[in-house]
Amino acid sequence: MISINDLTYEIGSRALFKDANWHIKPGDKAGLIGANGTGKTTLLKLIVREYTPSGGSISNARDLKIGYLNQDMLSLMPDESILHVAMEAFERQNQLHHEIASLLKKIETDHSEATLQKLADKQHEFGLLDGYSLQYKAEEILEGLGFASKDLDRPLKEFSGGWRMRVMLAKILLQQPDLLLLDEPTNHLDLPSIKWLEKYLGAFPGAFIIVSHDRYFLDRTVQKIVEAKNGRLTEYAGNYSFYLEEKALREEIQRNRFRNQQQQIKEEQKLIDRFRAKASKAKMVQSRIKALERIDRVEDVEGDVASLSFRFSFSKSSGKTVVEAENISKSYPGITLLENTSASILKGQKIALIGANGKGKSTLLRIVAGVEPCEGTVRQGHNVVPAFFAQHQLESLDLEKSILDELLYFAPQKTEKEIRSLLGCFLFSGDDVFKKIRVLSGGEKSRVALAKTLTSDANFLLLDEPTNHLDMQSVNVLVQALQQYEGTFILVSHDRYLVQEVANTIWFIEDGEIKEYPGTYEEYEYWSEHIREKAAPQDASSAAGKNGKAASAERRKGGKKPEAEAASAGGPAEGAAPASDVRQKNGELKKLGRSLEELEQAIEEKEEAVKQAEEELTREAIYQDPAKLEQANREYARRREELEKLNEQWNSLAERITELETE
Repeated sequence: MISINDLTYEIGSRALFKDANWHIKPGDKAGLIGANGTGKTTLLKLIVREYTPSGGSISNARDLKIGYLNQDMLSLMPDESILHVAMEAFERQNQLHHEIASLLKKIETDHSEATLQKLADKQHEFGLLDGYSLQYKAEEILEGLGFASKDLDRPLKEFSGGWRMRVMLAKILLQQPDLLLLDEPTNHLDLPSIKWLEKYLGAFPGAFIIVSHDRYFLDRTVQKIVEAKNGRLTEYAGNYSFYLEEKALREEIQRNRFRNQQQQIKEEQKLIDRFRAKASKAKMVQSRIKALERIDRVEDVEGDVASLSFRFSFSKSSGKTVVEAENISKSYPGITLLENTSASILKGQKIALIGANGKGKSTLLRIVAGVEPCEGTVRQGHNVVPAFFAQHQLESLDLEKSILDELLYFAPQKTEKEIRSLLGCFLFSGDDVFKKIRVLSGGEKSRVALAKTLTSDANFLLLDEPTNHLDMQSVNVLVQALQQYEGTFILVSHDRYLVQEVANTIWFIEDGEIKEYPGTYEEYEYWSEHIREKAAPQDASSAAGKNGKAASAERRKGGKKPEAEAASAGGPAEGAAPASDVRQKNGELKKLGRSLEELEQAIEEKEEAVKQAEEELTREAIYQDPAKLEQANREYARRREELEKLNEQWNSLAERITELETE
């Protein structure tokens, strides 16, 4: 399909690739990975002949059809509708469509056999190319990528860069190429669209190469990983998780070979040094020296997993309640994002705000930060010190300062060594830290702003898409930073790896309301796929309160009781149950509701008891005394078991309430 042989590509005196090789076969599903600056995007441009190799060759079949999605497409702003732009993928079908239209007009006056036969031939070819279902296919893919049906006729120029990129992706997918080259396709997609693309690529019959820093996406789409590093391309069979395991194994083997060889060299050198001065051994010594010079040296493993040697701290702790939002609403002309909804953020919560674009995630984050006006009340708690990271924060950087000076000025409590260590993790090493901020690219400024946020004295972080412009190494640094962080944070992100690793609470916006799931992302995914779909649509809000927290919060904030809903409906409908049955059911619902609230209180108390038991296990006096440690472990296990039983009781009770409400 494509053969890359001894590829060399140089930029000035720097060789991005040196004698690199890779053979891309039909049906290959490959992920191309590597740190920023290792040449991933450059390699794709070499494959499509936008760049010319300095040495070696790239060859492919003459009839190979390649579809290439790249970030440069954002500059395209035609006046045509997005549906029209997407359907430009069908070049031959569009040509036939115009020819058929011309022939249909022609036969109004020309009834010759030749004209009729020509029309029949064109219509036959159009049918063979599935021309009559093209619009349906285009609409299906555009809607899968997040476009509403009503938007398909809007001009492309009315959409933001991210949405224009989706149109270009749709156009490329509609072309059904033999080989897809996708450069960071998830950068401008929300979670529903990423999941749709994963399913699409799973059924894609051709080959594809994906450049991506999204490890979840790679795990679900590729069957091979190719790593660009040190000018070479190294293949690993399997997805990204397999690559991590296999690479660790290869590096351990190489590390052992290096150590063994170094020991061998050391022994040889000792022998040479011992007999160098003896004339009788001169011939032997020279032979040993030449053998040592000819040895094929094994290179040591270069560590490319960033380890964070930076302590994240703040001078004062916040109160128990960090933010309280009551009855907030937010709308723009033609769209309501939030409507009379309430939520609270408690000390120690690690919240990920997820969902489709257009639901109001970033708007809600700005409302919580206090920089976006809204109806209702938003209050910050006692001693709360916030720090807000978003793309507009780049404007607050001092363009005349160096990167290092900007962070040292902002965080005087940190040492230069600490700051340089952090900047190194965000790809600013050596003399890079002395660059003026005004000469940096947008992505580099974003990394500086994120590092600056992490050095703040804040006990409450608000992060809007913090992984944009980060490679996998830098994402790992951010994960480590947020795992170490002892304060509270809320982040908006579509990076599922980051969300899974750092969040203990999931927020999402549904029907203008803030919904909360008290658990990790994978637990939320399981719930949303296997539990939520079983509930009736009218029970979605109560189902979102699994484990008691969201459901009880809605009741406490004035949500209608079942009996109140029945009263407001204006009396029984035709065919309704007898009034005595309704009263009996409402009475049972009241009783169950009280029991549910009592259970929720008991669960909160037991969770606090479990937390205290966990803290007891971390005390030095406990873990250094085996007898005390064993006793503390037993107490912790007992409290955990009691908590699990309470949660099981809550689930049973909630299910019974749901059954009664749907009867």
